[in-house]
Amino acid sequence: MGSAMDERFHRRQRWAARGALAAAALAALLPLVSGGLRGLLLLVAGLAGLALTAAALWWVLSRRGAVRIASAALAVVAPVGLITLFAAANLLWVVFLSLLLWCGAVWSGRYALRSTGLRSVRVKEYRTPPPLRPFLLLNPRSGGGKVEKFNLREKAESLGAQVVLLGPDQDVTALAKAAVADGADLLGVAGGDGTQALVAAVAAEHGLPFLVIAAGTRNHFAMDLGLDRDDPSTCLDALTDGVELRVDLGFADDRPFVNNASFGVYGAVVQSPGYREDKVGAALERLPDLLTRQSGPRLTATADGIIVSDPQAILVSNNAYRMDDPFGFGRRERLNSGRLGVLAVRVDSAVEAAELLLSPRPEGLTVLTAQRVVVDADAPQLEVGLDGEALTMSAPVHCRVARRALRVRVPRNRPGVPEAPPRLDWRRLRKLAAAVGRTAVPARSRRS
Repeated sequence: MGSAMDERFHRRQRWAARGALAAAALAALLPLVSGGLRGLLLLVAGLAGLALTAAALWWVLSRRGAVRIASAALAVVAPVGLITLFAAANLLWVVFLSLLLWCGAVWSGRYALRSTGLRSVRVKEYRTPPPLRPFLLLNPRSGGGKVEKFNLREKAESLGAQVVLLGPDQDVTALAKAAVADGADLLGVAGGDGTQALVAAVAAEHGLPFLVIAAGTRNHFAMDLGLDRDDPSTCLDALTDGVELRVDLGFADDRPFVNNASFGVYGAVVQSPGYREDKVGAALERLPDLLTRQSGPRLTATADGIIVSDPQAILVSNNAYRMDDPFGFGRRERLNSGRLGVLAVRVDSAVEAAELLLSPRPEGLTVLTAQRVVVDADAPQLEVGLDGEALTMSAPVHCRVARRALRVRVPRNRPGVPEAPPRLDWRRLRKLAAAVGRTAVPARSRRS
């Protein structure tokens, strides 16, 4: 019976791969078949319109005054003009049908590849006794007042935790170290990722478990740990019914980070006095000078011997962010690889901006992983955004990752990290579609 079920399973896998290839081919051919030469010309016009939109967005970010206003108008007019052009040719339905076919191709292709037995990496859970003297720092201002909204202090104290409410400009590192000296056997934070990182470093230094309470604004670290970001009070369940995960901790020189260190454009923008109150306005004010290199240092990054020269922005992350899928963008598949993610962007013209949007492998984008990254500049000081916090550090800045140095205690029952959809590999899909019988089963799957 098992053999027959396996054969049916692999038959569905093969047909899903064939369906993905067929849908992709139809999506590409439909404009040509439906519109003939006119359809081909409209397809070319569509690609040109996308390139023009990307160029207009570059001018919006890198220019000021009348040029910025005109570029913003162009960024709106170009796609609207394309839609009008297709509608006038009675081919707008072709655009929508092609998009539906592409969506079907992606869904079917992912189903086929997901069926090959390849799964996302899962972090091993360790069962450990509940803490006896947990110590928690709660920032009442973080996340728009989530500490009070979700009664975090009352629940934590009812579970036996010692709680300290953070005031302005308090030294969280000193508070955490004092708690350790006083006998705390767990450190936890309800606050932003920058505060989380400082306390996490103390916990890692002393080998203590660390509790993440998702009471910040974005809670990226909590998201990648699979915690409930809608109700941060559920994170406190880890005090009584929890497990531990061993995850990595990043460092820029001696400064810890749980998410990333940003150099260049973002690192400079977060230094702006009005950034917290008006992020968009502060960015639009500084970006023209930064993107056109009229201000800011020239950067160089060296990642395990690979040199990246003169990018406008460098992001060094604690494990790599997923870049190949819009649904997984900004997420990390794992937090325990022992490697830093590196993302560097260099764009010096509207043409390169269009390439960054349209090309599958743009020359101005560098994506890699490394154990060590050194960011240097032609200036003695670097503006850095460390987990969103604005810092100034001496150049060069040495980034490293401490592999599985952090013991994070999480609730045993939690939403979890959504399984990442498999990367679309059209070559593998063609092999699956052409396979006959049990040859469609990858060697890895057969051995398991």
